[in-house]
Amino acid sequence: MTQSVTTPPSSSKRRSKWQLLMANRLAAAGLFVFGFILVVAILAPLLPMPDPNMTDQPNRLLPPLSQGHLLGTDHLGRDILSRLIWGTQISLIVGVSATALAALFGSLIGLVAGYARGVTDSVLMRFVDMLMAFPYILLAIAIVAALGPGLLNALYAIALVNIPFFARNIRGVTVSIRNREFVDAARLSGKGHVAILFTEVLPNVLPVIVITMSTTVGWMILETAGLSFLGLGAQPPTADLGSMLGQARAQLFTAPHASIIPGLMIFALVMSINLLGDGIRDVLDPRLRSGALDRPLSVTRIARKTTPAATLADAPVLVVEHLSTGFANGGAVTPAVRDVSFRLGKGECLGIIGESGSGKSVTALSLMGLVASPPGVISGGAVYIGGQDVLALRQQELIALRGARVAYVFQDPLTTLHPLFPVATQIAEAVMAHNHVGKREAHQRALELMETVGIRDAAERASAYPHELSGGQRQRIGIAMALANDPDIIIADEPTTALDVTVQARILELLQNLRRERGLALLLITHDFGVVAQVCDRVAVMKNGQIVEQGDTASILRDPQHDYTKRLIACVPELGEGHAFLDRVRPLFEEAKP
Repeated sequence: MTQSVTTPPSSSKRRSKWQLLMANRLAAAGLFVFGFILVVAILAPLLPMPDPNMTDQPNRLLPPLSQGHLLGTDHLGRDILSRLIWGTQISLIVGVSATALAALFGSLIGLVAGYARGVTDSVLMRFVDMLMAFPYILLAIAIVAALGPGLLNALYAIALVNIPFFARNIRGVTVSIRNREFVDAARLSGKGHVAILFTEVLPNVLPVIVITMSTTVGWMILETAGLSFLGLGAQPPTADLGSMLGQARAQLFTAPHASIIPGLMIFALVMSINLLGDGIRDVLDPRLRSGALDRPLSVTRIARKTTPAATLADAPVLVVEHLSTGFANGGAVTPAVRDVSFRLGKGECLGIIGESGSGKSVTALSLMGLVASPPGVISGGAVYIGGQDVLALRQQELIALRGARVAYVFQDPLTTLHPLFPVATQIAEAVMAHNHVGKREAHQRALELMETVGIRDAAERASAYPHELSGGQRQRIGIAMALANDPDIIIADEPTTALDVTVQARILELLQNLRRERGLALLLITHDFGVVAQVCDRVAVMKNGQIVEQGDTASILRDPQHDYTKRLIACVPELGEGHAFLDRVRPLFEEAKP
């Protein structure tokens, strides 16, 4: 069966950083609140307000909304609104300046220590450890006490006690980068250490510095306010938010507005900066530029325009009808799989073949709602397992099917197996997830499964970790986990790609034997027609997210109808063909050129 392939519509532009920031409602709220406070603080000299230091004893402790004093007056008769705006300006200047100083010196220490390592690293980090040995607010108080009360000394103290925070973070990132391939290439090109540090390492560390600064400014303002509250920061008549709060504490019960108002301003300022910092952190994450948000769902979002039948009579094990899946990109959905349909019977093997990016894996993941969402979204079609549309099931019902009736075997078991647990424990966990059995019984079942998939000396290998096994053994463990609950369907997504030829043959033979013995339905994702010819009863060829041809494997191999299928088959070399392989393939690909 041959289907025409249409060119996929052009994708919409990626969302800008501003759009990503605005998509985060909390960050957007933080931006607007902080922006308003910042603008008012900057315009303080231009606003028609009384002198913030002018006292008026007859009008002391006036309540809010008094004539001429919108927020009332303090214990000396000074206008609270005026002092609040000017105090906010001072708090912002001190907080931002302290953050900049801490970031400069802390990042420099972290960069040098992480890059140089050895004695330099030990000396610098022991200095940092010494600073971290004291509670930072007590250390700041001690520094101000030694230097003398004052806003400038408070700034220095707050900056100094926050240097370790930056140094530790930046050192960790630098250590992970210093031996990367692009740094080694820079060394081989003749660059000196200073040039490498500032042209190769620093650009990769800079986003971390920016993110750390954005989430630290709020702390700095809060710490400065704390010192001023204790009388160690701003000195009369100069006011910042902390000193306003400290001077008004004596009137907390007689005139609570004098302390509540600056307290609310500190709360609004710190919260808005922290929310904005979280948003900036997300925007600078390149993974979010594709439209993914920071709240992934446990199943793929389903937004079908039409609702298909909930059940299908006399259906085989798996029926996929007109399945369409895309990825949200800004305000549009870019299609990845379009109108895909196929059937899979009990004991049958269907191979889905195509080049990388053709939509094979997205199709396989869509069957059980495993496409990362957001941004993934199933926009149409139905998936029937045992005659029931799984996309119409409730979330918990769909999750219960995973690993029970439908199991997956992924391409790279080293990344899908947990690195910190023995392999038998992971297989036993898969058993206990769907069966009410004890740990001992589950462990015994795990050993049986390991023997079933050909792991020699299963009892001895049971305590091994994934990194202690070979690639073929890890893949067998992955197959054992898939078999843990006797599923009806196994979806194998390129399970032999990372293996050598001999191990690949053994894994394929294992899958074939399990299919015959257990009557499993096997959906095999691959890009190798040689594998399809060896294992699959039927084959579906995918290109640009669509199935362009499907049918019996023998018929497709003998008489392919679609040009793309012909080119895929031509890419399989024959033993002893030599240069004739290129002569045979070249005309097919020249014809395919636009």
